[in-house]
Amino acid sequence: MQQSDTVKTTCPRDCYDSCGVVVARRGGVVVKVRGDKDSPVNRGALCGKCTFAYNGILLDPHKRLGTPLKRVGPKGKGQFAPISWEEALAAIASELRRIVATRGPHTIAYAHYTGTISKIAYAFPVRFFNRLGATEVEPDTICNNAGHAALQYTLGSSLIGFDPRTAKDARSIVVWGANPATSAPHAFRHWFREAPGKKIVVDPVRSETARAADLHLQLAPGSDAALAFALLHVLRRDGMIDRSFINSHVLGWDEIDPILDRCTPSWAEGVTDVPAAAIEEAARLYGAGPGLLWLGQGMQRFALGGNAFRACAMLPTATGNFGKPGAGLYYLNLDGRVRGLDDDYLAAPHLRQGARPSFSHMELAQRLEDPDKIQALFCWNINPAASNPELARLRRALSREDLFTVVCDQFETDTTDFADIVLPAASFLEFDDLVASYFQLTLGPQVKAQEPLGESLPNQEIFRRLARAMEYENPELYEDDGTILNRLLNGTSCVNGFEELKRRGTVFMTDEPVLQFADLSFPTPSGRVEIASARAEADGHPRLPLPIADARPQRGRLRLLSPASPWLMNFSFANEPRIGKRLGPADVVLNPIDAAACGVAEGGLVKLWNDTGEIVLPVRISDEIRPGVALSYKGRWPRQESSRTNVNVLNPGKKTDMGESTCVHGIEVSITRMPRD
Repeated sequence: MQQSDTVKTTCPRDCYDSCGVVVARRGGVVVKVRGDKDSPVNRGALCGKCTFAYNGILLDPHKRLGTPLKRVGPKGKGQFAPISWEEALAAIASELRRIVATRGPHTIAYAHYTGTISKIAYAFPVRFFNRLGATEVEPDTICNNAGHAALQYTLGSSLIGFDPRTAKDARSIVVWGANPATSAPHAFRHWFREAPGKKIVVDPVRSETARAADLHLQLAPGSDAALAFALLHVLRRDGMIDRSFINSHVLGWDEIDPILDRCTPSWAEGVTDVPAAAIEEAARLYGAGPGLLWLGQGMQRFALGGNAFRACAMLPTATGNFGKPGAGLYYLNLDGRVRGLDDDYLAAPHLRQGARPSFSHMELAQRLEDPDKIQALFCWNINPAASNPELARLRRALSREDLFTVVCDQFETDTTDFADIVLPAASFLEFDDLVASYFQLTLGPQVKAQEPLGESLPNQEIFRRLARAMEYENPELYEDDGTILNRLLNGTSCVNGFEELKRRGTVFMTDEPVLQFADLSFPTPSGRVEIASARAEADGHPRLPLPIADARPQRGRLRLLSPASPWLMNFSFANEPRIGKRLGPADVVLNPIDAAACGVAEGGLVKLWNDTGEIVLPVRISDEIRPGVALSYKGRWPRQESSRTNVNVLNPGKKTDMGESTCVHGIEVSITRMPRD
């Protein structure tokens, strides 16, 4: 009889939760994946999307990539023949040597992101490209780099957030531009709902999170900075400003102070469409303090997203909501120093000679069109042929016969369809690693529960073998997982090695909540919160955040929002059949006013179009969105759709005001009613 047992591991998806997982095995093979009841984060449950994917397509050897593949048909058609690892690595090494010798290593680009956020699988491959001298497609520009840039100017770091455990001491929690009901379902179910303070949600969409709040401010998309200035006006007017904190720890308040005079709630109502009375109420709730402010990824994906972040960061600054229980601002918790993890060690930047060339994801299509700029493209943990802007243009660029493309993935995707060589990647159930949540200050083990399916390999092993094929001698390129895990955990004090972490599962880094900026010393040049930023000014940005908003859509157009789907993990899981059934066909949500103006009923077809592209979708009518706004969820793979495209066909790839990041929520579209066939 085959032996049955269980293994504790951690979900490494790009999600705030980082859930504890229990894997049931029979004879060393995974038979069931469920939540870990001992996990303080998810308390025994898994979200529906992970439950389906981890017990479905992830375990299906017929759906997983099981051997290296070589293209045998036209690019984009996904026609391949299996080859051995030796053949694949030799072919890649040969092409890389040729390109380095004839065009230079900078013409080799690599794109990666958060298909997994486990520490080694995410970062170790960068060692290889640092040694090679290749050009990086800046990872965060596809997601959240405007927020990073803004908070680095203001606070000195975008990676040090409040400890969510301090919510027990907060009188209010403001969630601005995030929908944890979708993107952090267990944080929403437990942390958000159980926290005693009043809940305020700022979002253009009446999401599930907004419906659960005590107060929802449903602002016009892109008007966040104006709303923040109006809240500051009320806080100052009503004596809720912490002058002592400002005098000791803030640079530039005297320059902002006179600007607030005109930023009244009635002025802001005209700019944001939020009623003046609701602005007054939100200011009173937050100003009563202490308060927590969660700045979400969504609110910085506008043309003025960086300015909006700088404006919102003034709220905890003006009220002294730092360095004490129940107070703080959160964007991400990724500062390795808090956990004792050395992220530079993982990527080994010292292997690179000279500066690191890079460019924004917003430029990927244009760059790939030019052979003088890009000769080869490597992708792992990312599916740009589905997730990137200028989708039609990008897919044409990926079809270049002279563009040597290598993709590492667990499945055939839109991006593998354009590859010359496809390398099969192991799943999180098939190798050891670490998972550090970017919400809770926790650390979890990713534990090997079974052997990799077929001939698939962990990301890090793929690039070890490629380094060997390139005959590189640097020992960092061959460091084994066990050595790396021990080195990383040596910097922590919460566990004594990986074996102990495996036994315990998810652990908090400290027994008590960590206070954000406890010593009120900020990692800026001045050591203060820099509302007025000389660094921003030197980089060509305004010295101060400004009370401005994105322009409203041109007459006859709507603002298109494409947030995360409740059933998809960004662009993961779209190929899981049971999730596909839950998703149904892609659609667009219109407010009843806009649907009537277009002359379309529920289920009717409309064409969304602009200068970049067009897509035809059925209509769902709902007042969850404001007039002037259209909503269509992201995450679908064109290869899964009858139209062979997705909503990114409408994204022109414009950059935010700072960080060269996506302003995907700034897209404008025209809508035309279409006849049914």
